[in-house]
Amino acid sequence: MTAELRFSSSDSRHPAPGRSVADLSLATARWCARHGWPVHPLATGRKTPAANCNDCRTRPHAAAECPCLPAGRWCHGFHAATLDQRRIENWWGTHPELGVGVACGPAGLVVIDIDAHSTEPPSRDRILPGIPIADHVNLAGLANGFHTLAVLAALRSQPSPADDTTTLRVRTPSGGMHVWYRTTDSRRWQCSSGSSQGRALAWQVDVRAHGGYIIAPGTTTRHGTYSPLGAIREPAPLPAWLAQELERTGHLPAAVPAPRPVPPRAWQAVRAAGGSRDQLTRVLEGILAPVQECGRVPEGAGFSDALNRAAYTLGGLVAAGRVTRDEAERVLTETAAAVRPGQERRAEQIIRSGMTEGLKRPLHATPGRRP
Repeated sequence: MTAELRFSSSDSRHPAPGRSVADLSLATARWCARHGWPVHPLATGRKTPAANCNDCRTRPHAAAECPCLPAGRWCHGFHAATLDQRRIENWWGTHPELGVGVACGPAGLVVIDIDAHSTEPPSRDRILPGIPIADHVNLAGLANGFHTLAVLAALRSQPSPADDTTTLRVRTPSGGMHVWYRTTDSRRWQCSSGSSQGRALAWQVDVRAHGGYIIAPGTTTRHGTYSPLGAIREPAPLPAWLAQELERTGHLPAAVPAPRPVPPRAWQAVRAAGGSRDQLTRVLEGILAPVQECGRVPEGAGFSDALNRAAYTLGGLVAAGRVTRDEAERVLTETAAAVRPGQERRAEQIIRSGMTEGLKRPLHATPGRRP
């Protein structure tokens, strides 16, 4: 398998008969590092990072505060990933049985991880998050991530990434596939799971990017080898249509606006309201109206700003005892989900930020008590 990766003669030779596959890990790690992909060790025969040292296991702490990393030890998984060839020689030269992981974020990689698990499909709203699938659509035969990704690509009139012969593709031991792409700008794409309730590209389609790692091609676990397909060994640029889908499904950190003053019409609504439930309902409707207006177009329209201001205002009402926090968060979440389906993670961040600031400034109905 290493020969397929086309290592230089200085890195490896064709494996001699009887040579352990583990002996090739050092060559794999060197090859990845030369491509600018920071590497870290994986536990022997497994997909998980090599274990932390005893101190790190018994004394939990943030990776950034760990003395092991500056000392050249591999604690904390992908946080320890390196391009340093001397460190790589030390790690895999001493422990050739370890596998090789690549830290996706520092490597500038976005890897589409397609699963082929034999499980029942989820409800229709989770097959392609944010894209409703009507009841009359026949989903018979839809069984795995290859299918859902193909459906998404077909809806966008694009070929499926699983069939993209212009980029590095790796067959996994379980029958899935890793499709490697490289980023072309400074956007920090985030990881996700294709079965999560938060951001997800499609059912059984995971995304490996910032905050995660991918198993290097050529690595062998107890279940088999991660085998490159075809002749391409370089990631192609992330396709524009796929970047748009990743953005739509919340794979970018939310750009949370700074706290804004309460809009004048929201002040007027609060001041005019008494204590009845009907009047409070009208207040909420007035506060949420700008968010709902954003639903007239699929993207843009100042959605982040409108949701932030609504959350800020409702945070003030919660602080003043006019509405409960649970109720405020519920109406904000429901409104945001209706306006921007599939962007729940982004909306959650904006709501949390706006509410936190609003809670510091109680919003009372009496003008003289205005903060």
